Amino acid sequence: MLDRRNFLKASASLSALSFMPTFGMTKSIEASKVSLGIVKNGEIVTAAHWGILKLTIKDGKVIKSEPWEKITKMDNPLQYYTSDLIYKSRIKYPYVRKSYLENPDDPKRELRGKDEFVRVSYKEALNLIAKELKKTREQKGISSIFGGSYGWKSSGNMQNSRTLLHRFLNVTGGFVGVSGDYSTGASQIIMPYVVGSIEVYEQQTSWENILKYSKYVVIWGADPLTTLRIAWTSNDQRGLAYFEKLRESKIKVICIDPIRTDTAKFLNAKWISPRPNTDVALMMGMASHLISKNKVNYMFLENYTTGFNQFKDYLEGKNDGIKKDVKWASKICGVNEKTIKELAETFYDNPTMIMSGWGMQRAHHGEQPHWMLVTLCSILGQIGTKGGGFGLSYHYSNGGVPTCKGGVIGGINAGEIGIWKNGKFKGLAKSKENLNSAEWLQNTASLSFPVARIADALLNPGKTIDHNGAKITYPDIDFIYWVGGNPLVHHQDTNTNVKAWKKPRTIVVNEIYWTPTAKMADIVMPVTSSYERDDITMSGDYSNMHIVPMKQAVLPVEESKDDYEIFSDLCRIYGKDVFNAYTQNGKKAKDLIKDYYNIALKQVKNYGEAFNTPMPSFEEFWAKNEPIVFEPTNESLEYVRFSEFIEDPILNALGTSSGLIEIYSKTIENYNYDDCKAHPTWFEPIEWLGNATKKMPFHLITSHPSKRLHSQLCHTDLRKKYTIQEREPLLMNFKDAKKFGIKNGDVVRVFNKRGEILAGVLVSKDIMQGVIRICEGGWYDPDENGLCKYGSANVLTLDLPTSKLANGNISHTGLVGIEKFNKSLPEITAFSIPKIV
Repeated sequence: MLDRRNFLKASASLSALSFMPTFGMTKSIEASKVSLGIVKNGEIVTAAHWGILKLTIKDGKVIKSEPWEKITKMDNPLQYYTSDLIYKSRIKYPYVRKSYLENPDDPKRELRGKDEFVRVSYKEALNLIAKELKKTREQKGISSIFGGSYGWKSSGNMQNSRTLLHRFLNVTGGFVGVSGDYSTGASQIIMPYVVGSIEVYEQQTSWENILKYSKYVVIWGADPLTTLRIAWTSNDQRGLAYFEKLRESKIKVICIDPIRTDTAKFLNAKWISPRPNTDVALMMGMASHLISKNKVNYMFLENYTTGFNQFKDYLEGKNDGIKKDVKWASKICGVNEKTIKELAETFYDNPTMIMSGWGMQRAHHGEQPHWMLVTLCSILGQIGTKGGGFGLSYHYSNGGVPTCKGGVIGGINAGEIGIWKNGKFKGLAKSKENLNSAEWLQNTASLSFPVARIADALLNPGKTIDHNGAKITYPDIDFIYWVGGNPLVHHQDTNTNVKAWKKPRTIVVNEIYWTPTAKMADIVMPVTSSYERDDITMSGDYSNMHIVPMKQAVLPVEESKDDYEIFSDLCRIYGKDVFNAYTQNGKKAKDLIKDYYNIALKQVKNYGEAFNTPMPSFEEFWAKNEPIVFEPTNESLEYVRFSEFIEDPILNALGTSSGLIEIYSKTIENYNYDDCKAHPTWFEPIEWLGNATKKMPFHLITSHPSKRLHSQLCHTDLRKKYTIQEREPLLMNFKDAKKFGIKNGDVVRVFNKRGEILAGVLVSKDIMQGVIRICEGGWYDPDENGLCKYGSANVLTLDLPTSKLANGNISHTGLVGIEKFNKSLPEITAFSIPKIV
């Protein structure tokens, strides 16, 4: 699969190069204060997902972390806890689970998560991994080796743990991987059928364009002030600055969300609160009203879309006898008919940019909301116009902040599959012709399955599922190697997931911290944090604004090592040729960092002398320890997504089968899926307020947290800023709280048939009745009966696919019950180290 960074780089190359307004003066650190070695006392610059940071070091320890530059008045709380990320909950040595060490062939896998760990030497751990990996491949084949390792690995292009793992597994013979991601699993599959591109990771219409031409901005199912604190590479912070400018403008803002988000409050927006999972019905009601009022851009529909008439027949109920009009929509979504009509006409009468989040597609039938949104925007006829249309990435990694012109830092790649004959390495397969057909079919692409189906795959080897017009048969996975992620927290229905993770014979985890996933492993390798190694990255996934040095700040904690070093040393066990293939003939991490920088330097030199942001030599760049800031081009102020298509839909046809926006997809029609039809369709979710019961009366929303990156930072002292009686907070409407006899600050048991957790209640008017919110990413902390003492939301979520088309996750679909917890509160142990003998 392409990762987000590759999606974004591809997007940037297709979009106009963009102008970057300056929001603040950057702070530089004098080169004289930075040596080529580790700084024992002083300051250095580095980067994290939450921005470019300045670290203060005293006696070889990080004592302070702060933003390198101040761009907005809004503070980013994630930027101040680097010290905790280095020193808290660390895995300091290699460990092996006791039962596994005693007998890897009969490892008592049912004891994972309960067994004690035994400290072993680094060499012993490496040899054990290599031995058991070889054994598994020989006995069960390549299809039994799983290296999915989906997750928000640390910033840095060189120390990309996921790619480094895949490179190792490839060179040693191949593995099974995954496709898609948890964030956009449904949309990234449906959007290519609708608009010919993945869309969720594409550059957006320029913010400068919006501020100049839009009359309304609609933020639908997103909370950008929360999610723009992070980026896939490193945050350039300009997205938040643009939201400040939006607040200062005369543009009217509407937020459509069951929660009155921090963004809605910051922008003083009009708040519309539909029931969760009913966005499709709301949009259909709006579409029906526009058709009845003849407020439809038929010229746009005629020239740029296909299939509107079939969709119109569906709205009118010609096939099922149900008219999807305003009255119908209002009953489903809970928004009154007058509001639905006013929204529709407002959008039609004014240049309106609809900024959609991804939460609405992380739901049962999640393919439908963004498909319906594009259909609604096609009816409005504003796609590709100045100030109008839609965007699916304004809330993520600073979408809409224009792309700068400069050098682009590359990174390590997954390499080629190693050819092995009779246990001997014969070289790398450069193409399919180097392998026979049976061997080629064992590669990652042919055996991959959707990431949201991991637990299902582990529990049901040999099961065949429909996926995106094809059939996928799950492999029989017996060896998992996971790096750079925390799937025991990130995946839905934790209790089922725990059962799934007890099925393989071997689980190896490279990890920095004692996460719930690390505690479920058989072999645990201690890894450096990004502050204990050298690396390099860029900022602003869409802007490519900075090249940032990530100088090693401190010495590695105890025996922790870089992922690159661990995998290089594993390759040594396989032989010199394998080691050379992996390391490109013995290159160190610093050599590769220099290579990536020099490629970017060459790009800049090719621009010629007129280019106004020259790059220094690598040695000067590294010694100076200061980000390079690239300047933009004037075209970015005019960039409008889809404008070239609108200008000439024949010459600039979309990547759909028709070249047009497909309101009706004949390709999907031919799949004949019962849960994803040929046009946007309202499907009743499996659990929602429309079928709530007295026992399960609440719809649970599991939003992205404001003070974490998924599960990252959960173990730091930042947790003290938001937990309630040391538990994850549960946002609840004040009327619901009164009805259930619950007060602000109480601890409640939240439960359904999938599991139970404890959470601390935050009573509020900023969430609609019948809905509660517990942010995802809290560390799983079960007691002996399976009750999560800390409050991990995914204990309660459904592990079912969005549909046969995309097989995305449905983490925002689910009902729960609540009761006040009157027993003595159990001790939190999620952040403690496990038993070690």
